[in-house]
Amino acid sequence: MISNIDIGIIIGYFVLVVLIGFWVATRTKSEDDLFLGGRSLTWGFIGLSLFASNISSTTLIGLAGSAYSTGIVQSVYEWSMGIPFILMAFIFIPLYLKSKITTIPEFLELRYDRRSRIFFSIVTIFISIVVDTAGGLYAGALVLKVFFPDLILWQTSVLLALFAGLYTAFGGLKAVVYTDAIQAIILIIGCSTLTYILFQNLDFSIDTVIQSAPEGHFSVVKSLSDESLPWPGLLLGVPFLGFWYMATNQYITQRVLGAKNMQHARWGVMLAGALKLLPFFIMVIPGALAISQFPNLDNPDLVFPTTVLEVLPIGMVGIVLAGLISAIMSTVDSTLNSASTLIVVDFIKPANPNISQEKVVEYGRIATFILMIVAALWSPLIAQFEGLWSYLQQMFAIIVPPIVVIFLLGTFYKRGNGDGAFLTLILGTAIGVLLFILGQFDMWPLHYTINVGLVVAISSIIFVVVSNQTEAPDPEKIRLYTYRKELIQMENEGLPWYKDYRYHSAVLFAIIMIILYILW
Repeated sequence: MISNIDIGIIIGYFVLVVLIGFWVATRTKSEDDLFLGGRSLTWGFIGLSLFASNISSTTLIGLAGSAYSTGIVQSVYEWSMGIPFILMAFIFIPLYLKSKITTIPEFLELRYDRRSRIFFSIVTIFISIVVDTAGGLYAGALVLKVFFPDLILWQTSVLLALFAGLYTAFGGLKAVVYTDAIQAIILIIGCSTLTYILFQNLDFSIDTVIQSAPEGHFSVVKSLSDESLPWPGLLLGVPFLGFWYMATNQYITQRVLGAKNMQHARWGVMLAGALKLLPFFIMVIPGALAISQFPNLDNPDLVFPTTVLEVLPIGMVGIVLAGLISAIMSTVDSTLNSASTLIVVDFIKPANPNISQEKVVEYGRIATFILMIVAALWSPLIAQFEGLWSYLQQMFAIIVPPIVVIFLLGTFYKRGNGDGAFLTLILGTAIGVLLFILGQFDMWPLHYTINVGLVVAISSIIFVVVSNQTEAPDPEKIRLYTYRKELIQMENEGLPWYKDYRYHSAVLFAIIMIILYILW
C-alpha cells in the first residue's frame, strides 16, 4: 500500500514538471525553439536528456524482467551503447551539425535524394509512435496498475499521454531536455537506492546472488539455441541495432542537433555513453537479485514494480515511483517531439515553402496532439505480445538493417547513390518484414538479432550493386556529407586533454571492453 508521503512526492514531481514545461513554453516562439531548443543546448543537458530519453519505462521494466527470466544478457543493449556514441562523436556529429539539418531524414536528402528522406521519415514516425511512445505508455500503465490496482490500462495510457503531450507541444525540445535532466537524476537516485537495499537484504554477498540464479544467468554469451540473445546475435545484431538507435534515430539525435556547438554535442554524447554504463548495475542487477526474494513471479514485466513495493520503505517508494513516471515522461515527450518535428519539417514545410514561423509552431503542436492520441490508443494492444522487451526489439529488427547500410556504408562508400539507397530501403525493409512474419509462424529458425546481421549483409550487396549499375553521384555535391579525415579533429584544436573527446572516448571504450571481458 502506498503511503500519503509517497503520493505527496509523486504529486510534487508532477507539479515541478508542469511548471518547467510551461515556463519554457512562454519562451518558445520559433521553429528552432520548438524543434531544436534554439540550438543552444549545453553538454550537461544533452547528456542527461539522452540518458533519460533512452532509459525509458520500457527499458526499466523490460530489462529488469529479462534479467529475472533469462539472465543479464540483455544488459549488453545498455553498457555497449557507448561504442555507437563514440562513432557518432568522431564522424556523424560533425556531418550532421555542418549540414545545418533539423531532422536526420533531411540528411539523407542531402546525401542521396528526397525519396530516401521521405521513406526514412515515414518509418521513423511509425516506429516512434507505435513502438517507442506506445511501448512507454503501456509499460507505465502496467506498472502503475501494480501500485494502484483500480486503474484501467487504456485510461491510464491516455492520461499519461495527455500529460506529456501538453508540455511537449507547448515547450518543445527545450522543455523536454530540461525535464529530462531532472528525470535522469531521479532515475539514478531511485534505482541506485533500490539496488543497495536488495544487496543489503542479501548481506552484500555476491556468492549468494550467483547461487540463487540458474546456471549461466550472469553471462552475456549464450548458446545458438538461446531464445533471449544467442551469441551470433551478440556480434551480428546488437552493434547494428545500437548504431541505428543512437546515431540515426531522430528522437535520440535531436538533442545533438540542438547543441550550442560541436564541442558541447561531443561532450554530451560522451556523458551519455558514461551514464549508459549505469543501467547494468542499477536496473539489470536488481532484476537478477529479485530471483532469490520473489522466485515465483508469473509475469517478468512485473519484477521491478513488485520489488519496489515489497522492498523499499515509505518515502523511497514515492521517489522510485517518481523515477518510473519520469522514465515514462522522458520517452513519451521525446518521441512526440521528434515525430512532430519530422511531420512538419519533412512534409508540411516542403509542401508550403513560404509558411510563416508562427504556422510552423502551430502545426508542430497540432501534430504532437494527434500523435499523442494515436500512441495512447495503440498502447493497450502491446499486451498481446509475449514480453515488452521482445516486442520492442523485434519491431526494431525489421527496419534497422537497410537504414544502417545507407548511413554507415554510405558515409564511407562514396559511389553509393540515390537509386542504391532507395532500393536498399525498400527491399531491405521488405525482407525484414518477411522474416518477421515467417518467424511468427515458426517458419524461420533464426533469432531476430541474427536476422539483423543477415539483412545488413543483403542490404549492403543491394546498395553496392545498384549504385554501381546506375549513375554515380557528383563527388563535389556529396563531399560535405561523406567521410573525410578532418571530421575527427573538427573544432577540437587547442583544447586541453581533459576536454578532448578523443580521450573521453578511449576511457569509455576501455571500460566497455573490461565489462565485456568480465561477463563473457
